[in-house]
Amino acid sequence: MNNILVTGASGQLGSEIQHLSKDYSQYAFFFTDVNDLDITNLEKVREFCSTNQIKTIINCAAYTAVDKAEEQTGICDAVNHIATINLSTVAKELNIKFIHTSTDYVFNGKNHVPFKEDDITDPINVYGKTKLLGEQAMIEINPKHSIIIRTSWVYSTYGNNFVKTMLKLAETREQLTIIADQVGSPTYAYDLAKTILEILPKINNDQVEVYHYSNEGICSWYDFAFEIFHQTNTNCKVLPIETKDYPTAAERPPYSVMNKSKFKNSFDTEIPHWKTSLSNCLKKL
Repeated sequence: MNNILVTGASGQLGSEIQHLSKDYSQYAFFFTDVNDLDITNLEKVREFCSTNQIKTIINCAAYTAVDKAEEQTGICDAVNHIATINLSTVAKELNIKFIHTSTDYVFNGKNHVPFKEDDITDPINVYGKTKLLGEQAMIEINPKHSIIIRTSWVYSTYGNNFVKTMLKLAETREQLTIIADQVGSPTYAYDLAKTILEILPKINNDQVEVYHYSNEGICSWYDFAFEIFHQTNTNCKVLPIETKDYPTAAERPPYSVMNKSKFKNSFDTEIPHWKTSLSNCLKKL
C-alpha cells in the first residue's frame, strides 16, 4: 500500500486533502497535526515514518500567523524551518517522496511581472524568512522525488481565511475599507489539494524542484472582497484604501503574482480562474 503522511491535517490544505482522500482509495492516508506528531522533533518524525512505512509525505503544516510571527520568531522558525529539515532528512533516509508547500512571501513583492521559480528571493517579514530557510534546507538535503510548491492567498471552506472573514464582517457592517495596493492571486485550497493528489504519480526527479501554483488571474484584496460580496449579493460597500492607511506588525509584499508556466507544463494541468474557484467555494459555504 502507498502510505501517505499528511502533516498539518487540520489546516485549510490538509482539511481539503482529507475531504478528497475518499476518492483516492489507492492510498492509505495518515492525517496528523501537532497533537499527533511533533514534526519539530526529528526522532518522532523518523519513528512515525518508519513504523507506518510511509512512502509519501505531504507537508501542509506551517506557522502562518504573519503578524504574530514578528514576535513569536522561535515557534515560527521551528514549524516553518526546523520541521522542514526534519521531514527532508527522514524523506532522504527512508526514500520517501516529499511534497512541501511554501509561499509567495519568499519574494519582496517589488516585481511588476509574475515571479518565476528562479527569481531572487528576498522575504520582508519573519514568516517569509522562515519559509525560505525551510526551502533552502530542503534543497540542500535533497530528498529524491521531492518538490516545493509555492502558493498564495489561500482560502477554503475550512479554517480562518479572507473569504470567511469578509462574509462575517459584512453581517454587522454596512461598509468595509480594504487594501487596494497589494496585488496577487487567490488560491482555493481545494484546487491545490486535488492537484497535489493528481500529480503524485508524475513526481519523479533527482533534484528538488520548485513550482508555483495559484489560481489564474490577478486581483487586489479590494477586488477580492468586492467579488465575494458581488457573488453572494451581500449589501456591504467596499472602499479601497492604501497599505499605509492600515498598519500591521509585518510588512506585506505589494506584488505577489507568480508565474505558473513551469507547473502547468511539467504536469500538463489546467488551473481554474480565481473567480470560478471562488464561486465553487461560496456555494459550499
